[in-house]
Amino acid sequence: MPFSAAAALIAARTLLTGLALAAASGPMLALAPEPDPVPRRWQLEVEVGPLRMATVNVKDAGLRTFLYLSYHVVNNSGQDVLFAPMWEFSNGGGKIVRSGREVPQAVTTELLASLQNSLVQDQIEVIGELLQGEENSKDGIVVWPLADSHPERVTVYAAGFSGETRNVVAPDGKQQFVLRKSLMVDYDTPGNLLGQGGQPIPVRSKAWIMR
Repeated sequence: MPFSAAAALIAARTLLTGLALAAASGPMLALAPEPDPVPRRWQLEVEVGPLRMATVNVKDAGLRTFLYLSYHVVNNSGQDVLFAPMWEFSNGGGKIVRSGREVPQAVTTELLASLQNSLVQDQIEVIGELLQGEENSKDGIVVWPLADSHPERVTVYAAGFSGETRNVVAPDGKQQFVLRKSLMVDYDTPGNLLGQGGQPIPVRSKAWIMR
């Protein structure tokens, strides 16, 4: 699929997610439905790894610390799908950061090299049609700048792994929001992230939610 079309899809998802999040900050939060217990739309199988930290010497900025994770996704849904994932990091205090923002490409390139796996793609390269079967699986990496070293909670949200959506109407009946089935991944919160050094932050729990 042409990059411009994939970029347009991500932009549309960004707008819808922003609207949903804005609504969820109020009464809409209580109205968020649960995903169907048995998926009725396509759904991908995804394995999400631990969060890791790396300090990188950034040109014109000096040493900066980044959080990153790698993941593996397989399409066993019964149909080929356009894969355009969107990853966000939450510190539990209302701060939500989209992956890749304020992350120089040189940083992503250095982190990719550290994984020593030529199959891992960055968040732009991974976009495209995902064919069925393990032989067509993809491995990706997502990166965030470390903006808060003492988060209340460490949570990652991943959208684009399911085709399930739900329309939700605001209590005033004037606005309608599209929620998408997303994967919520909670990590152990170690207190001071900088104290982790090179130790990975393990996954504590995973759950599908409508967001």
